[in-house]
Amino acid sequence: MVSGFRAASVLITIFACLLAPGHATPSDIECLKSIQTSLEDPNNYLASWIFDNSSQRSICKFTGIECWHEDDNKVLNIRLSDMGLKGEFPLGIAGCASMTGLDLSSNSIHGNIPSNISRIIGFITTLDLSSNQFSGEIPVDISNCSFLNVLKLDNNQLTGQIPPRIGLLDRIKSFSVAKNQLTGPIPTFRNASFPAENYEGNAGLCGKPLPPCSGDSVKSHASAIVGGAVGGVTVAALGVAIALFFYMRKMSRRKKEEDPLGNKWAKSIKGAKRIKLSMFEKSVSKMNLKDLMKATNDFSNENIIWSGRTGTVYKAVLEDGTSLMVKRLLDTQHSEDEFTAEMATLGSIKHRNLVPLLGFCLTKKERLLVYTHIPNGSLHDRLHPVNEGTRAMDWPLRLKIGIKAAKGFAYLHHSCNPRIIHRNISSQCILLDADYEPRISDFGLARLMNPIDTHLSTFVNGEFGDLGYVAPEYARTLMATPKGDVYSFGVVLLELVTGEKATHVARAPDTFRGSLVDWISELSASSKLNDAIDESLVGKGYDNELFQFLKIACNCVLPPNPKERPAMFEVYQLLRAVGQRYDFTTEDDILVPTDAGDADRLVELIVARDDVQKNFY
Repeated sequence: MVSGFRAASVLITIFACLLAPGHATPSDIECLKSIQTSLEDPNNYLASWIFDNSSQRSICKFTGIECWHEDDNKVLNIRLSDMGLKGEFPLGIAGCASMTGLDLSSNSIHGNIPSNISRIIGFITTLDLSSNQFSGEIPVDISNCSFLNVLKLDNNQLTGQIPPRIGLLDRIKSFSVAKNQLTGPIPTFRNASFPAENYEGNAGLCGKPLPPCSGDSVKSHASAIVGGAVGGVTVAALGVAIALFFYMRKMSRRKKEEDPLGNKWAKSIKGAKRIKLSMFEKSVSKMNLKDLMKATNDFSNENIIWSGRTGTVYKAVLEDGTSLMVKRLLDTQHSEDEFTAEMATLGSIKHRNLVPLLGFCLTKKERLLVYTHIPNGSLHDRLHPVNEGTRAMDWPLRLKIGIKAAKGFAYLHHSCNPRIIHRNISSQCILLDADYEPRISDFGLARLMNPIDTHLSTFVNGEFGDLGYVAPEYARTLMATPKGDVYSFGVVLLELVTGEKATHVARAPDTFRGSLVDWISELSASSKLNDAIDESLVGKGYDNELFQFLKIACNCVLPPNPKERPAMFEVYQLLRAVGQRYDFTTEDDILVPTDAGDADRLVELIVARDDVQKNFY
C-alpha cells in the first residue's frame, strides 16, 4: 500500500496543481499562432485568440480549443468546423504535440494534404477534413497515423487511389471518402468494414462494398504482364530482383507499422525468463515468466486484446490450451514492496462480477498482471459493433448486465476493505464471460498509477471516449470520489438503454456537438426523454422497464450536485427492482452497508423498490 508520507506528497502535489494553473507550453502557443496567421478568417472567429502574457494561462478558452481541463492548459482538441476558413493545411499545427483531435471540416481549405502528415499529427485519433477543397492524392503516409479512430475526407476534390496501406489502421472505426474523384479498388481493413455510402460519389472506385473491380483494369493488368514477359529474360530477371527488393523492404516497413508501440521491452526481459510468477490460484502456481513469454509470443502486438490508460492487455494461450489475459502496466511509480502489498490486497478480492486476478510478476521495471481470460470481449464492443448487421442485444440481456455490473461496483464501494473507487468506469472495462455475465476489469489499478498522469492523461486507448464518462466536477477538483464512479456508471446505463455511444449520439441533429449526457439533458429539459430509448427495444413488452431504467441512469448523471446522486448500492437495489421478474438475483445478494446512515437509507430504498414493483405488476 502507499505509505502515509507518499500519500501526503500526492495530496500536496494535487493541491499545488489546483492553486497554480499550468502555463501553456511555448510550442502550443506557437502552434495556435501559426494556425491564426496561415488561415484566412473572413468571419473573425479566430480574432479571440489574443496572444499576450495572459494567453499563457488562457489558451483553453480560445474559440475551438479544448483542453483536458483549464489548469492543464495543453491543447487536446482543435475544432474549427464551419468557420469559413481559407488557405492551405496549417503545417504549424505540428507544434500542438498533445493534440489528438483535429476538425477542420466545412471550410474552404485547399491544396494537398501534407505528404508527411504522420510527422505533423502522428498521435491523432480523430481527423476530420471533410467538406473542404483538398485536392491531389490521399498521402500514403496517413497510414502511419496508427492511432486513428476516425478519418473523414469526404466532400473534397481528392484524386487517385485510396492507399491500400490505410487498411492497416487497426483502430479505425469511422472512415469516409464519399464525393471525391477517387479511382481504383477500395482497401481491405483489418478490423472494420464500412457501408457503400462512405464511398459514394467516386465513379472510379470498385470493390466491396461497391461492385467488384473488373473490365479494363483487369485487361490492362494482363497487358502489363504480357508486355513484361515480351521484354526478355534479362529484363524479367532484373524486374524480379527489383520486385524482391521492394517486397522485402515493404514487409520490413509493414512489420514496423504493425508494431507502433514496439515490443523491445519484452525482448529486454528475455534474460529474466526464469523469474516465477506470484500466483493466487493453485491451479497455475507453477507458471513462470518463460511460460508467459511463450504464451504471448514474446508479447507480440498480434496478441494485443486492447490498450487503455492503465496499460496493454495481451492474450496468452498456455501449452495445455488454457487462455489467460496478461496486463502490462504502465509505470506505476511504486516500489516493489508497495506494489507487492497492493497485489496481495487485489488478489484477495473475489466476486463473481469481477475479473479474477490470478497472479503477478515483477521483473526489472515491468509489472505484469495475470487474469482469467474473458471470452466475449467488452460491453462496448457488443453494444457498438463495428460490422453493420450485427444483431443488437435484446433488453433482458442488457438489463441483466446492468444489474450485475452494478452489483460488482457496489461490492467494490461498500464491501471491500479498503473500499475501492474504480475511477475508470466505462463500457470498455465491463467484460462479458461465456454466459454474458459482466465481469469488471481494472478495479484497484488506479491506486497503482501515478495519480497525476492517470487522470490528466490525454491519450486514452487511442481515443477520447473515456472523456464522456468523466464526472463534470472532476475537472475542477481532480479528486476521485464514489459519486464520480456513480456518474461514470450512469453513462454506461445510458449506453445500455439508448444504444448510443458516450461521446457520439447518432440520432442527435447534425448540429449537435455534445456528449450522450448532454443529449439526455436536452431531452429531459424538453420532456422528450422517451425519445432517447433504443428504437430496437420499444414496443416489445418492456416499455415500462425501459423508462424506469432510463430514470435511474438519469439520477446518476443529471443532478448538478454530486451529493444528489445515489450511492452505488442504491443504484444496484433500484435496478434489481426493475429486473425483479427475471430472477437475475436473490435476496441474499443485497449488500448491507457498514455505515449506519447508509443502512437507514437502504431501508428507505427497499420500500421504494417495493413501490416500483407495484407499478410494474
